[in-house]
Amino acid sequence: MKFAIVGTGGTGGTLGAYLAASGQDVTFIARGRHLAAMQQHGLTVRTEHRGDIVIQPVKACTMDDYAETPDVMLVCVKYYGLADAIALARRTADPNTLIVPILNVFGTGEVMQRELPDCTCLDGCMYVFAKIGKPGVILQPEKILRVFFGFRPGQDQRLAPQAQELEQIMNAAGIRAHFTAHIQRDALQKFAFVSPMGAAGLYCDAVSDDFQHEGEVRELFAGLIAEVVAIGHAMGIEWENDLVATGLKMIDAFKPGLRTSMQRDVLAGGVSEFDGLVNRIVALGQEYHVPTPLYQKVSDWGKAHHIQ
Repeated sequence: MKFAIVGTGGTGGTLGAYLAASGQDVTFIARGRHLAAMQQHGLTVRTEHRGDIVIQPVKACTMDDYAETPDVMLVCVKYYGLADAIALARRTADPNTLIVPILNVFGTGEVMQRELPDCTCLDGCMYVFAKIGKPGVILQPEKILRVFFGFRPGQDQRLAPQAQELEQIMNAAGIRAHFTAHIQRDALQKFAFVSPMGAAGLYCDAVSDDFQHEGEVRELFAGLIAEVVAIGHAMGIEWENDLVATGLKMIDAFKPGLRTSMQRDVLAGGVSEFDGLVNRIVALGQEYHVPTPLYQKVSDWGKAHHIQ
């Protein structure tokens, strides 16, 4: 398959490198110093579990310069960059392109599908802890690398064979991939971890080890998960696991000193995914008549601190 990786940060860079290392045709779409470093020196993903993954030479370009029609477009931008990714897909994708958004924000596939009615936009989510260490280098300190993607209920599944092939390709590349029939449940389950971790970490100025002992951070994290779970119930989602217990188990396995990408963006003084990761739950709570007092507290705090 011919892959376009739209956004080559921790998510896209890691996914694309694993795929390219397994022999797939991968084009990385990036910008700035990160793109320049990749074009000159290649892309390196530094891991502790399998050493450095080095892609050299690397196919990399800007959105404006990309002119191919991919079989699979993996959209790995931040939520605030989604409009640019949609414009790229409108220009380069065709009805046989499988578009898989892998963002932190729940429901992104449906947003893209409304803007791209002639394309097939699945929903997707990913578990990974990775970030750009310096231009051209991705750091993946945790082994976790798991991707879920699938069609939403009632969606045209003409490209299902292609999605099944994508699952096989990813697994062969060392990515735990799941072409799931329950993507809304699976995506909201992932959101029920990354959103509370980002919200609690930002509100409490906390790193991963602050979540691992009893106290305000851990209590807020667990309470935020419970509010997402309640919204899922109101949406008709049946959970297979206790998401609070699962979230606590996952965070307890993290190395110390880790921050979420939303925290890093806010600390850098830039635009973040606060609206999609925090305000999105407040809006869903209002839509489904589910109280979300903890998310409302974090949302109000964010507004008071002018966090975007």
